[in-house]
Amino acid sequence: APGSVEDVSVEAWRATLDANLTATFLTIRTFLPGMKQRGRGDIVTISSTAARRPHAGSPLAYAAAKAGVLLLTQDVALQAGPFGVRANCIAPETILTEDNRQRIPAETQAKLAAMHATGRLGLPDDVARAALFLADREQSGWITGAVMDIHGGAQIA
Repeated sequence: APGSVEDVSVEAWRATLDANLTATFLTIRTFLPGMKQRGRGDIVTISSTAARRPHAGSPLAYAAAKAGVLLLTQDVALQAGPFGVRANCIAPETILTEDNRQRIPAETQAKLAAMHATGRLGLPDDVARAALFLADREQSGWITGAVMDIHGGAQIA
């Protein structure tokens, strides 16, 4: 839940960083050597628009972890680029996953949707299509170290 620094327990902080940042780091660390050896690879990580700026509704540890994912991705792009490996990041706004459909009341969903220029919340397919684009060298071969915001215009609405 959102809260001040004083309200976040060390256990919750560590669990959130482990689930978001450390898991991403360990996955990249596992697969990157093989990609470099083959001279080719495409990494797409998932961050969040919460990583871009403080927001009262975003849990602090989550935002910090996702900011770490963003920087990790850009650093990997810089380090691995000479070996033919690209790394890019997707930063979605609120996505209407099955969990979020059940967790977020319909009235709140409508209020959140109204904050987007598109008038709707994101769907899992919106994120999947962005990931497929970034992983496709024919379409995005010269893109690396980029962060693709998937926010339905929430940042401009």
